[in-house]
Amino acid sequence: MSSMDYDEENNYLMLSGIQHFQFCKRQWALIHIEQQWEENVRTIEGQYLHRNADKPFTREKRGNKLIVRAMPIKSNELKITGICDVVEFIKDDSSVEIDGTEGKYVAYPVEYKRGKPKMNDSDVLQLTAQAMCLEEMLLCEINIGYVFYHEIKHRVEVPLTENKKNKVRSIVAEMQDYYKRRYTPKVKTGSFCKNCSLQNLCLPNLMNKRTVKSYIEGKINE
Repeated sequence: MSSMDYDEENNYLMLSGIQHFQFCKRQWALIHIEQQWEENVRTIEGQYLHRNADKPFTREKRGNKLIVRAMPIKSNELKITGICDVVEFIKDDSSVEIDGTEGKYVAYPVEYKRGKPKMNDSDVLQLTAQAMCLEEMLLCEINIGYVFYHEIKHRVEVPLTENKKNKVRSIVAEMQDYYKRRYTPKVKTGSFCKNCSLQNLCLPNLMNKRTVKSYIEGKINE
């Protein structure tokens, strides 16, 4: 199963799709429903940035801190699954126990992003969803996470409020509805389309006239 496949048995969607969905619902559907993808400079830079973070489920102990990289996560409530770039566990006697490790720890998800901090909240919502998965898995409460931005070489602390968690629940419910109906929505195009890795597949100039599927099928049958 590829990283973008849908788990038919458990109806799980990829957590990473939240950011696609926030950027453009159509882009999300093209990737996660129609299974279409193209590389561009931004996606390649993103893969390079994650190279060090995505070392499959490795642990590193630094004093009172346990660093876990590429940690698989999921939520049975939200029916999403994914991987945390990094989860930092800080020793705290009032928190949760970690298998194979002495003592108790509080967990903080850390998401790695290319570029610099953005004005939109897609990074924050993806981080919030990661925290919600960890809360369910570890039976704890997580109110703070971090986003590390490669361009400024600095992490930004992000409060993970209940309002943000409710927004994640709403977004995921909409994603689930689209997926179950296999529905690829039409959206209003704009300058943001130029930054989309799928602009050639999405064909924004033809979108209001024909679906991507019908266009491709027409080209094949020509």
